[in-house]
Formats: sequence, C-alpha cells, structure tokens
Amino acid sequence: MSRRRHSDSENEGGQAHKRRRTSEPIEIEDRLESLICRVGEKSTSSLESNLEGLAGVLEADLPNYKNKILRILCAVARLLPEKLTVYTTLVGLLNARNYNFGGEFVEAMIRQLKETLKNNLYNEAVYLVRFLSDLVNCHVIAAPSMVAMFENFVSVTQEEDVPQVRSDWFVYVVLSCLPWVGKELYEKKDVEMDRLLSQIEGYLKGRGKTHVPMLQVWTAEKPHPQEEYLDCLWAQIQKLKKDRWQERHILRPYIAFDSVLCEALQHNLPPFTPPGHMPDAQYPMPRVVFRMFDYTDAPEGPVMPGSHSVERFVIEENLHCIIQTHWRERKTCAAQLLSYPGKNKIPLNYHIVEVIFGELFQLPSPPHIDVMYTTLLIELCKLQPGSLPQLAQATEMLYMRLDTMNTSCVDRLINWFSHHLSNFQFRWSWDDWSDCLTMDLEKPKPKLSYHQRIVDIVPPTFAALIPAEPIFTSLPGYQASVTVGNAIKNRASNEEILNILKEGESFNPLKVDVFLQTLLHLAAKSFSHSFSALGNDEGKLHILKVVYDVWRNHPQMIAVLVDKMIRTQIVDCAAILHSTIRKMDKHVQKIQQELEEAKDKLEKQQHKRQKDSGDDEDMDKNSEDEEGQLEEQIERLQEKRFIMLLTEHLVRCETGSVDITTPWYKNCVERLQQVFLMHHVTIQQYMGTLENLLFTAELDHHILAVYQQFCALQL
Repeated sequence: MSRRRHSDSENEGGQAHKRRRTSEPIEIEDRLESLICRVGEKSTSSLESNLEGLAGVLEADLPNYKNKILRILCAVARLLPEKLTVYTTLVGLLNARNYNFGGEFVEAMIRQLKETLKNNLYNEAVYLVRFLSDLVNCHVIAAPSMVAMFENFVSVTQEEDVPQVRSDWFVYVVLSCLPWVGKELYEKKDVEMDRLLSQIEGYLKGRGKTHVPMLQVWTAEKPHPQEEYLDCLWAQIQKLKKDRWQERHILRPYIAFDSVLCEALQHNLPPFTPPGHMPDAQYPMPRVVFRMFDYTDAPEGPVMPGSHSVERFVIEENLHCIIQTHWRERKTCAAQLLSYPGKNKIPLNYHIVEVIFGELFQLPSPPHIDVMYTTLLIELCKLQPGSLPQLAQATEMLYMRLDTMNTSCVDRLINWFSHHLSNFQFRWSWDDWSDCLTMDLEKPKPKLSYHQRIVDIVPPTFAALIPAEPIFTSLPGYQASVTVGNAIKNRASNEEILNILKEGESFNPLKVDVFLQTLLHLAAKSFSHSFSALGNDEGKLHILKVVYDVWRNHPQMIAVLVDKMIRTQIVDCAAILHSTIRKMDKHVQKIQQELEEAKDKLEKQQHKRQKDSGDDEDMDKNSEDEEGQLEEQIERLQEKRFIMLLTEHLVRCETGSVDITTPWYKNCVERLQQVFLMHHVTIQQYMGTLENLLFTAELDHHILAVYQQFCALQL
C-alpha cells in the first residue's frame, strides 16, 4: 500500500465515476483501500459510527475481497501507526462478526512480523507488535499468549555473545507496548507481569552505557537531563505502574464497543521465537531522549506532562509517527501535526517544536534530510501566523546553551536558522544576542552566504564576528589574465584565446593560473556565473590550488565550485582527496616542528635533573625510546591526524598547567566523534586494525574514551 494513497482524493461512492473503469473488481478494491485509509480523518459523523459503518461494508465484501482486505489492514498496521487504536478497533469489530477472518488476520500479522525482522525493518516491527498488543484490548488476542510473546522477547537478554543493541531492541519493544496494554495484562496475569518487569529491571541495571556521551546533544545535565532512551522509558513505565496503569491520553475508540467486543471469541498467538542473531543484522542504534521544555516553560494553558510521565512518551511517539508517515509532504505533515487528537488537553506547539528539534539534532544523523525539518517549521509558522512563539523561545534556549552543545548539532542549528531567517527577511532581535561580542574569537564562526547582505542585516556592533570579506585575490600572471579577460569579453574564438596562452610546453602551471583566474574573476558575481565559466582542462590538482588561492577568504564559494567541478568531471574525487591530504601534510609538518621543539625543551630540563642525580645514561635511553615512538607516530600521521592534533594539545596543556577543555579541544573531539558516527558502517569493518595501530592502551584516556564510546554503540 502506498503511503500517499490515503491522502489522494477519490470518489467514495457518493457519485458515479464519469468514466467507468474497464475492471470493476479493481475499482472496488481501490475504493476499499480509500475507505480503510481515510477512516478516522475529519468527518461530519463520529469516529464510532464511521468505524461501525466501515466494519459493515468490509464484512459484506469479505467473500469476494478477503485477501485484499487482509493486505490493506496489515499494511496500515505497519505504515500508519499514529492511527493504531482506530484500526485495532476495526479489526475487533470484524473479529466479532467473523471469527475466522480474525484468526487469519492474526496469522498474517505474525508472518509480516517475521518478514520485517528478517529484512532489518525494526521500526516497522515495533509498530506491528504494538498493534498485536492493542488487539488484547479489543478481545481479539488472548492476554496469556501476549504475555508469552513478551517473555520470549525478554529471554533474548540471556543470550550470550550477541550485541547489546539486540537485547536493547527486544526490551524496548516490550516496554513501549505497555502504555497501551499494560493495564489489561496486569489484571489478568499480574504474577507473570511482575516476573517479566523484574527480569527487565535486572537487565537494565547491568547493561553498559559507555556510549551515552557520544549521543548527547548537550554535555550539561541542566536544566534538563539528557537520558538514555531505555532508562527514560523504564522510569515512565515504573510511574505508570505506580499509578495503577492509569493512562489518560491514548485514544481508545474500542471502549464504546465494549459490549460487542467482550462477546467475541479470542485467538491465541502462535508460538513466536525471536529469530537468532545474524552477523549482518542491523539493529537500531541507542538514542538519548531530547528534552528542551518542561511545565515551567509553558506557564499558560494546559500543563506539559513531566519527563517521566508515560503521557509524554505517548505524545512524542505519536508525533514521531505522524512525521514518519507524512514527511515527504510538508503541508500535509504540518496539518496533521496541528490536528493531533486531544490537542486541547496538552501544550501541543511545545511538544511539536521539541519533537522536530529532537529529530533534527538526533545523533548520529536525523531520520530525514535536514531541509525537511526547516520546511516543516516554516509551514507550521504559515498555518499559525503569529501564534508559534514557542519556536522563537526554543531558538533563544538553543542559543543560550551553545557552549555545551555537540558540534555536529551546532552545524545543523546554524544551517536551520540561516535557512529559516532567509524566509522571513532575516528579521531577528539581534541586540538580544549582543553578549556574543565578548565570546572567545577562537570559537568556530558560522559560514555565511552573501557577505554584504549579512553586513547590512546585523548591527554594526557585531562586526567583530563577521568573517573577512571574500574578495578576489590576484595571482602571478595577472597582466596576462587581463589580456585573456578582454579577449573573452570580446567573444574571441577558442583558437584565439589558446594562441594568447600558448607557450611551447603542453602543461604550464602559469597558463592554468592565468586562464582559471580570468574565468573566476569574470564570474565572481554569483555562484551561477561561476558554474558556466568552468570547462575541461589539464592539471586537476593545479586547478584546485588556483581556486583555493583565489577564493581563500570565501570557503563557501570554494565548496560550491569544487562540487560543480566534480559533477562536470573537470576534477575527480581522487584529485580532491589528494589535494586535501597535501594541505594536511603541511599542517602536520608544522605540528611536527612544534612537537620537536617542545620535546627538545623537555629533554633539556630532564637532562639537568638526571645529571644532578647521576642517572644520565638511563635518561638518554628513555629519551631515545620516546623519540622512536614519536617518529613512528609521525610516519602514520595521515591515519591518525586527529589523534596527533589532540595529543599535541594535551601535552601542551599539561606542560603549561593549562585546562585542556578549550573551545578548540571541544570542537576537535566532537569532530572526531562525528567522523566515527558518520562512517560507522565502514569503520566497524576495521576495528581490529584501529585497535592495533591507533587506539592502543597507551593512548591518552581523553582520546581513547571517544573510541570506547563508539565501540559501545554496537556491544
């Protein structure tokens, strides 16, 4: 079933089609799909009457279209999780009218669950298990068999030599179902449920959480703790149990049909054994729950549920499901978010803003492309003109917490905010951020677009934060470049331009300098001018060098031009990599020189001390060993440049008795984390090599901790 099918406009039977289809069964099948997918949407009738009417229609069509109806219902259970209880009620009504169909549906759901697990579709598998659990409330599935399935899931925690993320996922599935079905299961199987929760508690107490710092958006725990997702969900379930499993937010339409549903015969789930661990299994990564608001941030209107309230989990889970279903259509997605059921009982805008930013800042990467969240927030602003102050409030809070924010998330914040402002004439209360004028200027600055535009927008007092003006830099051969430029302006032929540049040898770097800087200068007005100016030529590395030298103060222009040159095959990826490594080599040479000077200075001090104690010979030997280790490290600098940079910083700080936690250090460590997270699939293939060559036990514990956090993500 297409995710978009339910939003397409179709005739639902009120009027005859102007053009009849040649195949009547296909027309009926499409109509059934439309009816099922649209149930629960805006209607003049109540949800209960719509469900009862739809159940009657489907019951009448079961003799001829049973397989089609089964496929549609299984698909909506997997693809429309935000309407979970609507469809479980529908299945309950059909089961009450046709017991055999109910049994076939349960069997089809189990087959689909096995298939999703086989294909590593773990998010969809969560929705399927949650659907099955809610069928207990609709008297379709017997509670004991559901408890038995949960027990089999939790038994995975006893397996040996399996990744922790595997056990985590099965525990999460069980816990995430309890807000829907916990009360019903506890009423009928309290002893078994107590034993189940006790096993989960024991597992959670013993599991490793080394990975948490790598996934946290903020390093500070105030004002809101950044909790690991299983710890947070466990606290929410514990509070739910303490409240006698009373939950007040889930829409439960089956309550209206209790007198009908309680008379229905129930089905037992077939025995379900979780599939064994496979080496190629791709389990979901752990997460840290993003928190930005609490009840003190929303003083007016409905009270925001606490962070350990199960209602908070249910609301956030449903909002995530809406985004997952409609993310390709921003207008539909925004409208669905704002029409969330029960919106008058909660501060909906606060929840929406928090959930969207939570996805945008999710590490290692957001569930969807970054620009989707920007366009979604813009659409929400359009649908509520002047009534989304929570977004400005959130932006202020993010700005105030920048110092403790993960560097990757800072990048995403900069990209989102710049894109957002560009859609609102760059209007912002800049004076409120004037405290940033006293910031450490070594901290990373945002990359800007058109320099003069930014200069005109921000107050003059912000001049210290604006990067150098991206002016065109003239290179050697400029006079010849003027001649070539005039020829191009006068529409000279290719042969005439080549004659001006012709100088005997086939490749002359100066010729490339002259020709390329001429094109870049003539095309300096905009990116699009620069695109049309580029053509094929020799000397790929030299072309890259000229582009860098000409636009050294305009990194965005360099990035855009190089991207275009790759796309037009003027240069290739290998040339880019080679050029980057050459630049890094120069930086490494500088670091090597500084390290040698620091080492020499340290040696002199140690020689002096050892001379006084008469142990010159031992000192010389230790010094030679240190030199050999240092030389060995330098030979492998291309593989360990991050480690080298960080080690040099740590040594310098230790020698000078300076605090290591500078803005530069934070930025460098978090960039190393970013490399691990962005390329985790590739890096995991070479873990043994990394441990033997780079991340050895002798490495400084500050750097080694980053690698250990990464390893813990898959343990």
